Amino acid sequence: MWPGNAYPLGATYDGAGTNFSLFSEVAESVELCLIARDGSEERVALTEVDGYVWHAYLPAVVPGQRYGYRVHGPFDPANGLRCDPSKLLLDPYGKAFDGAFEFRTGPAGCASGGRPLYERGVDSLGHTMTTVVINPYFDWQSDRAPRRPYHETVIYEAHVKGMTATHPGVPEELRGTYAGLAHPVVIDHLTALGVTAIELMPVHQFLHDQVLLDQGLRNYWGYNTFGYLAPHVEYSSAAKASGAVAEFKAMVRSFHAAGIEVILDVVYNHTAEGNHEGPTLNFRGIDNAAYYRLVDDDKSRYMDYTGTGNSLNARHPHTLQLIMDSLRYWVTEMHVDGFRFDLASTLARELHDVDRLSAFFDLVQQDPVVSQVKLIAEPWDVGEGGYQVGNFPGLWTEWNGKYRDTVRDYWRGQPATLGEFASRLTGSSDLYEETGRRPSASINFVTAHDGFTLADLVSYNEKHNLANGEDDRDGESHNRSWNCGVEGPTDDPEILALRARQRRNILATLFLSQGTPMLAHGDEMGRTQSGNNNVYCQDSPLSWMDWSLTESNANLIEFTRHVIALRAAHPVFRRRRFFDGRPAPGGHTDRDIVWLTPTGVEMTDQDWDSGFGRSLAAYLNGDAIREPNHRGEPVTDDSFLLCFNAHDEGLEFTVPDDGSHRHWVVALDTAAATGRSDATVDAGATLKVPGRSLTVLRRAG
Repeated sequence: MWPGNAYPLGATYDGAGTNFSLFSEVAESVELCLIARDGSEERVALTEVDGYVWHAYLPAVVPGQRYGYRVHGPFDPANGLRCDPSKLLLDPYGKAFDGAFEFRTGPAGCASGGRPLYERGVDSLGHTMTTVVINPYFDWQSDRAPRRPYHETVIYEAHVKGMTATHPGVPEELRGTYAGLAHPVVIDHLTALGVTAIELMPVHQFLHDQVLLDQGLRNYWGYNTFGYLAPHVEYSSAAKASGAVAEFKAMVRSFHAAGIEVILDVVYNHTAEGNHEGPTLNFRGIDNAAYYRLVDDDKSRYMDYTGTGNSLNARHPHTLQLIMDSLRYWVTEMHVDGFRFDLASTLARELHDVDRLSAFFDLVQQDPVVSQVKLIAEPWDVGEGGYQVGNFPGLWTEWNGKYRDTVRDYWRGQPATLGEFASRLTGSSDLYEETGRRPSASINFVTAHDGFTLADLVSYNEKHNLANGEDDRDGESHNRSWNCGVEGPTDDPEILALRARQRRNILATLFLSQGTPMLAHGDEMGRTQSGNNNVYCQDSPLSWMDWSLTESNANLIEFTRHVIALRAAHPVFRRRRFFDGRPAPGGHTDRDIVWLTPTGVEMTDQDWDSGFGRSLAAYLNGDAIREPNHRGEPVTDDSFLLCFNAHDEGLEFTVPDDGSHRHWVVALDTAAATGRSDATVDAGATLKVPGRSLTVLRRAG
């Protein structure tokens, strides 16, 4: 054993040996435990300590070596101290993990509910995963990050396993894996849709809760992380730690070759160790008070801003370092292109309140690597004052929950939504402009993993979550959904037609809105979860993609391709700057956007305030785009008229006539199964827009 170095933290193989480094301010001594193939261990005392970092270099240790730590120190939960050398602890900087947790097997198990999963003083070796030294070297070939601008980005939220678990075109041994996700048939589907970025639900190493396993369920979504630098090993086609890292890298390389960025959904707000009765996996036993927010007057308990039992302590410098080192690692070593931060408000809490000037935001802002990738916040948590839509710093984009709610309300016919709908359609300047951000700061979505699928949104008024084993108490109860007249499955052709049209209305609105659109996986083919709006524990066909829908719902897929292609072809739908409604410079009198009533008259305050109004038209002027392209050249486009009708009856819309153009052509019609139409309308004439539909006109010759 050589002294080694305190940095980098974790296990670092250099081609000849491995450096080990672990932070613990409370430790009195630390043992590195090398685990042999037969499960036995060799303990190596770490005697070198610099700034509370314990380290050593072992020349003989090579990739594949399994290891853990035993931390000796005070056990005093009342004061937030939970050192217990009987526990084999995982490396917080571990880049791969092996084995499985066996909470109810052997002497270390828990025989009944209500007691800690791990008893103090009982050795956990053999009942826990181990960390694995990896080989960091990989042939990236000519890999280059696509670096797609936000205003040209179309995000597709997906689950690694759920995307391919039943795909007939993916070899069975690759289904549900990183390799399966990167299979050409999957990439071809995404590129044909027009997707430019895939946002993966959590792929950091996570834990399946014992309470779920006891019910025959699993933590399907993966929001239960304990390894922030390791790809989840169950998603490896070989199901081995040694192959997970290389397989993940190969997946990223394949996506990049197709021009698709990879964004990770990351969970730095809490860990899998749960509340004070949870298992001791790593953080709790290494330095409990450094890694977690503890209750001020009862340090045996954890602050819980996440609803999961604990909150990571983003105020502590070493915890902040772990977060930043993790982010930087996934960019530099794994080549990912951005992150979506789960319950990001938790990371911004300094004392109790959410603070835009928190240390975490400062570190991200100045980091030369992390600051240059896509940063997406889920701008809320479950703590007081946690809803922070519109309040994140200028570098960030946000899941726009107000967009989701407004679009749902408009198309289900809620009153007094016109003004709010117009604001969301045009990029939510009321939320983002004051902080110097642009329309792309609004990540527009109507459905996501959490909640109804698009098909269920128009088929159910109530959630149906009994399969989760919580008596339907879990999941959101106020979904802003509408079943179109019948709850769940029906054979009524009129209701089925209305539901299909509502799906197209929502998809068209999503992709023709200013901002960055995000499509939930399977919505393009009508994926259903049978009314379950919280499938976090359903690792089954209920939550997986049903690829047979590509045939039965081929028209919906074609519609989605068509509307995404319309967006991609016309910069007027993806402007880099907000509309201002003023006349264009240089002598032109036309404004960049004009809001009209169905009669062709400009909207008045009275029209906007009308509680019963459900229809309006938006004229988008392609000759009045203020911002140049990336080469500084002027941007001009066709002009469009978007006719929205959320009434249940058809309405006549008067088509503008500026005297210089004779007719308009239908670019999109949500009343048509594929959205395509060859109809034309004379300038100044009227167009019948069917009830609950959207027609998009393009100004022609």
